[in-house]
Formats: sequence, structure tokens, C-alpha cells
Amino acid sequence: MSIYVGIGGWVYPDWRNNFYPKGLSQKRELEYASTHLTGIEVNGTYYGSQKPESFRKWHDETPDGFVFALKGPRFATNRRVLAEAGDSIARFFDSGVTELKNKLGPINWQFMPTKKFDASDFEAFLKLLPKKVNGRAIRHAVEVRHDSFRDAAFVVLCRKHGVAIVFGADSEFPLIADTTADFIYARIMGTQAKEKLGYPKTVLTEWAGRAKDWAKGESPPKRLLLTPAAPKKKRDVFLFVISGAKQRNPAAAQAIIAAL
Repeated sequence: MSIYVGIGGWVYPDWRNNFYPKGLSQKRELEYASTHLTGIEVNGTYYGSQKPESFRKWHDETPDGFVFALKGPRFATNRRVLAEAGDSIARFFDSGVTELKNKLGPINWQFMPTKKFDASDFEAFLKLLPKKVNGRAIRHAVEVRHDSFRDAAFVVLCRKHGVAIVFGADSEFPLIADTTADFIYARIMGTQAKEKLGYPKTVLTEWAGRAKDWAKGESPPKRLLLTPAAPKKKRDVFLFVISGAKQRNPAAAQAIIAAL
């Protein structure tokens, strides 16, 4: 069991002379971030393809034990008929993502807030997600943002296919807390500029405690669940501080790591 905590991306002007030391070369920002965090969610893969050389470079610039969670391409998720996403999914994996080797974390397939739950079409999409690529096991998570997904049938489908539902906290989107895979993927999105650490320290300590509970196999409170709790077993946890007051996110992630 492992807990990985990080931020979204590593190139952001407001992190210079804030998170990054003054005078640090932009070429060394990933190297620096990866020695102060334990994971990064890559948003660039949502908007366009990367090259195998980029994935190899990211792998080589980061220490052992670090992970990259990748956003799946929007060309797969932003479509009327999800069952037709096969070619886009294949192109994504053909772009070289497995060059990250053991640093490849989960793939987050994020859907538009306007995308509604259609059980048969959504299951067709889940069936398109490969379990292995180039001999490497692939973990998948889905981030849904329309209230129609607050449906037990959606949870059952994800559990059937071993796909995690992103635990998206502190945002305007619906929170679906049910555990459906052998890992947890959480995104906390409520940092505030007035807070030096993004959140009050007590809240960050609570998030660290929640991550520990998830890793031990504990389920969220029943009041948050749409289905009976999943069996208790140890799970890996991927927790990213995203959105909100973005300039505070590295400090929040580091505070959670310190609390852990």
C-alpha cells in the first residue's frame, strides 16, 4: 500500500519564486517538484498527444517511487457516443505512455459537466479501456461531473470493471465516494489564497488521516455512499491538490505529505 500526494502539472508562473527557488531554471522544475512531492497529475495529455521521448524524459528526471497520473485525451471523452472512442483510446496508448514504466500511475478519464449518464453507452466505454499495455497493468479512473451519475447503477458498472470513481472534493461537481477499484483517486479543489497552506492546517491533517484510512481499506461514511461499502482491503491512494487558488497547491500538498 502506498499514498501519493501531488499537484496538477509543474509549469506555472506563480510557482516561480514561490514553490520553486528564485533563479531555478524552468528545465529543472519537474526535477525539483518531484523531490518535494510524490506525484503529479499531467493535464497536457488531455489536450493533445505527447511523444515517447517526453515520457522517457519525465521518467528519467524523477526519483524512484514518484508517479505520474495522466489525463486521458478529451477526444475519447468529449463525444456523444462513448462506444466510438476506441480509436482515440488506442492512439493515446500508442503515444508512448508506458515509457514511464513503473512511474505510470492511473489514467484519469475526465468528462464534461454536460455529459449525462447512459448506462449502456458508459459500459461500452469502460470495456474499451485496456487492462494491460505492452505488458504493463493499467489503472483507470473516471471523473464524472453531471449529477445524473449519482446513480447506484453507475457505481456497480465501475466496480464490475475495476475502474475507480474520482473522489472530487470541494468543488461544485457531485461527490461520489463509493470505492470501486483497488486504488483511490482523489482530487481536492478548494484551496484559498488567504490561507498560506491553501487550507487551514487542521483540514490538511484531516486529509492526511483520510488518505491513511483509505490505504488501510476503510470506506467513506455510509451517508456519502450510493451502494453498500466495498470489502475492506488495503489500497493505493493517489491524492492531488488541483484548481482552487493554484498558487497555494504545492504548499497544501507538501503539508499533507508532512502530516503523513
